[in-house]
Amino acid sequence: MQAWRVHRNGEPSEVMRLEETDRPTSGAGQVLIEVLAACINFPDALLCRGQYQVRPPLPFTPGVEICGRTADGRRVLATPALPNGGFAEYVVADEAALLPAPDALDDAEAAALHIGYQTGWFGLHRRAQLQAGETLLVHAAAGGVGSAAVQLGKAAGATVIGVVGGSGKAKIATELGCDLVIDRRSEDIVATVKEATGGRGADVVYDPVGGDAYAKSVKCIAFEGRVVVVGFASGVIPTPALNHALVKNYSVLGLHWGLYNTKDPAAVRACHDELTRLAAQGVIKPLISERVELAEAAVAVQRVADGISTGRIVVLPTGAAR
Repeated sequence: MQAWRVHRNGEPSEVMRLEETDRPTSGAGQVLIEVLAACINFPDALLCRGQYQVRPPLPFTPGVEICGRTADGRRVLATPALPNGGFAEYVVADEAALLPAPDALDDAEAAALHIGYQTGWFGLHRRAQLQAGETLLVHAAAGGVGSAAVQLGKAAGATVIGVVGGSGKAKIATELGCDLVIDRRSEDIVATVKEATGGRGADVVYDPVGGDAYAKSVKCIAFEGRVVVVGFASGVIPTPALNHALVKNYSVLGLHWGLYNTKDPAAVRACHDELTRLAAQGVIKPLISERVELAEAAVAVQRVADGISTGRIVVLPTGAAR
């Protein structure tokens, strides 16, 4: 089969190589899956760079999220078992962790549902306890993680303010349903949020960016507000001033969604049932900006790594992206 393999760490476009290799062999409790679509996530870029919290042995295949088909014909969502990730024709995954792909979504959309929307749902509901009528501030609102949070925030009845970089991304965030869009390149985030909320500030902040985004968030957080720390796409990990949190009475909440797979797998399945229901109602629908063939995966991962993509880029089998 064909698979992208990383033999040394570095930038994705430089270290990913498309090779002929044997199909992975399923072990006890695992199942072989034909890949129908593989969603590119920022962790795939970090894996290539050797900067992710999980460091699979070299060589490995990136690709942490797929929609695929089992030998018995089931269409499923899976997180492939590294080092044999999803940018390949076949993967193996744990049978117990497989989830049924929603009928309302095509293969590419289904591949993009699992990690981003589960992260959004757990972040907004389980960690931040977002309530209808509250104001939600979402950074990188036109990106894969941010766009999911925007849709889930609207589904929860929140007023959603999206922060983006550039007019093109601002247009996308508006089309996603943001009530207000702030272009961080030309507008003052803090002043705009305070003006829009009558001086109160945002009740919940969803931050997959870190760095300056976090610093500005805590300057416009509401009384008893909650900042959900999802990741550090900026490359800068903030150092929170806890005296500031004390004085302003807000909470900083960490979210490592992957822990729920081992700590509370029943909650992951319950969340998937809810996401499937919302997808069937048309309330959520993953934003797929590009569908590329397997041969184009390395260039596409690099675009995600460079932060110039919008929504999700999904890798499809050869011939399927036409």
